Amino acid sequence: MAAIWAGIDAGKTHHHCVAIDESGRRLLSRRVANDEPELLELLTDVLALGDEVTWGIDLADGGAALVIALLIQRDQLVHYISGRAIHRASESYRGEGKTDAKDAAVIADQIRIRRDLQPLRTGNETATDLKILTGRRMDLVADRTRTVNRLRAQLAGIFPGLERVLDLTNTGPLVLLTGYQTPAALRRTGKKRLETWLRNRRVLRADRLAETAWEAADRQHTSLPGEKLTAQMVHTLAAEVITLNRQVGEIDKAIEARFREHRDFEVIT
Repeated sequence: MAAIWAGIDAGKTHHHCVAIDESGRRLLSRRVANDEPELLELLTDVLALGDEVTWGIDLADGGAALVIALLIQRDQLVHYISGRAIHRASESYRGEGKTDAKDAAVIADQIRIRRDLQPLRTGNETATDLKILTGRRMDLVADRTRTVNRLRAQLAGIFPGLERVLDLTNTGPLVLLTGYQTPAALRRTGKKRLETWLRNRRVLRADRLAETAWEAADRQHTSLPGEKLTAQMVHTLAAEVITLNRQVGEIDKAIEARFREHRDFEVIT
């Protein structure tokens, strides 16, 4: 029985596949688009080289998801090998520097000689959904952190005293900044009217926040350059953070609901 080992260096738009025999001789080297017809043609051509094929790939999801699904659905044995492991192993191989073809050949040879690699299997649907949701949550949290940092920088440029005393991880100060961004605007409104404005928007501890903001405004009577435009930016950024907070909350609810459907939910919790 002729055994074949096929290594795939995976990418977003294209993959490179190298197939070798038991002696390490290269039987096929091909760059293919990450597109089902081309991938199926590659699968057919590799299977024609021998009686038994073992596949290796350097990604377990993302751009490699389609080719992995096609292989597993056709009962092909697929091993995952990390990019770091490939980088270390490639140093012992002769030939050209780092190329997709060389990496694919290294993957093929590594799955031929190694016995410690675990096969990839069809992912649990709930686990896959949780991975997608948690990935989205990470993106939203990163966006929120960047936006809060920009908000702080803008506010400090026109009203440093208020920036210093506000905790922008809380909703109340963000709501305040959607309505008031400058010392003069806060002084014109007055402490009591500001407190009422905050209460009408369901801000917790509206009295304490109004007191803090009004005291900061009372300490600054100087209007700084670019105040009008910067105030508009502060308003916009504060609204963006509120929106991001809401989106993170919605994702958290979706993650919890989906997690409860996992077969190991009771065991894990």
